[in-house]
Amino acid sequence: MEQQPIIEARNLSKSFGNFKAVQDVSFSIFEGDVYGFLGQNGAGKSTTMRMLLGLIFPDNGTVYIKGKLFNNSSRHLLKHVGAVIERPDLYKYLSGWDNLKMFAKLSGGNIKDERLHDVLDVVGLKGREQDKVKGYSQGMKQRLGIAIAMVHNPDLLILDEPTNGLDPQGIYEMRMLIKKLSSEYGKTILISSHLLHEIEQMATRMIIIHKGRKVVEGDVKTLMAPAENLMQVRLQSNDKSLYLIQNSVWSSLLKSHDADTYTFKMPLADMPLLNEWLVAAGLGVLEIKSTHSLESYFLSLTNNEHAKAGAV
Repeated sequence: MEQQPIIEARNLSKSFGNFKAVQDVSFSIFEGDVYGFLGQNGAGKSTTMRMLLGLIFPDNGTVYIKGKLFNNSSRHLLKHVGAVIERPDLYKYLSGWDNLKMFAKLSGGNIKDERLHDVLDVVGLKGREQDKVKGYSQGMKQRLGIAIAMVHNPDLLILDEPTNGLDPQGIYEMRMLIKKLSSEYGKTILISSHLLHEIEQMATRMIIIHKGRKVVEGDVKTLMAPAENLMQVRLQSNDKSLYLIQNSVWSSLLKSHDADTYTFKMPLADMPLLNEWLVAAGLGVLEIKSTHSLESYFLSLTNNEHAKAGAV
C-alpha cells in the first residue's frame, strides 16, 4: 500500500498584485522525513509555508494534511502540525515557563505541566525555564519557540530558518536538536534554510524552488551522488608530480592543476584507487576532497537558463 503523505501541496500558486510569488508548486512530505526546503531569498519559501499553515490561502492549488483537504472549514487538522515561522513571537518580560504555559493554553488542549517539563528538557532549556526570556540568547529563544510548537505533540514540525541569526555554537546546537527530534522522537520536519551546508547535513529529502517554481525534488543522497565528481587532490611539492600523473592511467581524468593542487573528474568510488596510486608513485597526499556539494548543486540549478526561465 502506498504511503500517505503527512502533508501534501498540489499545484500551489500565490500572487501579490502582479508579483507571482509561487507558481504551480507541488511536493509531498512523508512520515520520518527531514525535508529541506531550499531557495534563494524571494524564491517563495515563506509564502509556501504560510499556505501550508493557512496563514494565507493559495490563489490556486490545494493542501492536504494526513490525506484530508485543508481549508478554512478544516483548521482542526492543524493539530497535527507545529510551526516556528521566522523568529518565534515571545513575551520577553515573562519567563520561559510562563511563555510556554500561556501558549499551551492558547492551543486549546488540556496540556499538563508534565508535558511542558518534558518539551523543555527535549529542547535543552531545563533549568532555565524560570529565567526571563529577555535574558535568553537567540538560540535559546529559537529552542523555546520549538518547545511551544511541540506542546500538543504534533506529527510534523515546520521550521522556517531555525538557524538564522545564530552563532556557530547555536547553529550546531540547533542541528543536533533537529536530528534528535527526528531520530529519537520520531518527528517529521520541514526545514527551510539559506545555510545550504546545514541542510546537506540534516535533510533526508529536499525541494529546491527558484523564482516561485519547483526546480527539483528528491532524496538528498540520490541528488548529491552524481556519476562523476570533481576531486581536488593537494600533493606535497614534487617537480615530477605533473609528469607522473600525465603519463598514468589517470591522465584522461585530470581536468586542471594549479601549483600543488590537481582536479580530477571521476566517480567517487574510484577515489581510493587514485589515492593508492599516488602513494605508490611516491607522491605525498596532503588532502583529497570532493568539490561537489549541496551548495554547488543548488547554484548549478538556480543559475542555469532552464531555472531562470522558471521551468519545472
